[in-house]
Amino acid sequence: MDINQLQKIYSRAPLARLQKHGLFLQQAMDEAKINTPLRIAAFLAQIGHESDELKYMAEIWGPTDAQKRYDPPSTLATKLGNVRVGDGYRYRGAGPLQLTGRYNYRVYGLDLGVDLESNPDLARTPAIGFRVACLYWTKNGLNVLADSGTQEAFDKITKRINGGFNGKTQRDTYWVKARKVLGC
Repeated sequence: MDINQLQKIYSRAPLARLQKHGLFLQQAMDEAKINTPLRIAAFLAQIGHESDELKYMAEIWGPTDAQKRYDPPSTLATKLGNVRVGDGYRYRGAGPLQLTGRYNYRVYGLDLGVDLESNPDLARTPAIGFRVACLYWTKNGLNVLADSGTQEAFDKITKRINGGFNGKTQRDTYWVKARKVLGC
């Protein structure tokens, strides 16, 4: 994938942003074997929605009522491994797929050989954020789903990333555009 293709898919993103992120994105995709047009199209569609065309590498924080549940005491905070007040913000969504929660920062950091639990801001950098997103993609078997190239499989990818279908129309639009640009 070249920068011109990325620019056609993320048409609202300034070229400077795409150039800033492009090398890190490509390296992480190569590492995760997101290396066929179908895989690339599905991945770019998902991160395009989640990051608003690579604009956000950190969750926008209010905190909203939903975000306040990231802190203890709440069932969600327990599920995320957030044990201290303030963990919700500290371990808020990071990277282009929005890794969330102390537990996930610890596990993904261990898998990458980077201490994300002690240094959560690293997950918000392009160098690490794209690797985290690609590791999530791999751990969840999303290349296999992307390989089928069907809408049903793409919807399963969306559900595994989002837990539901938030932003489905935009995700689908990116997917169609990426498939066209990449010649799927």
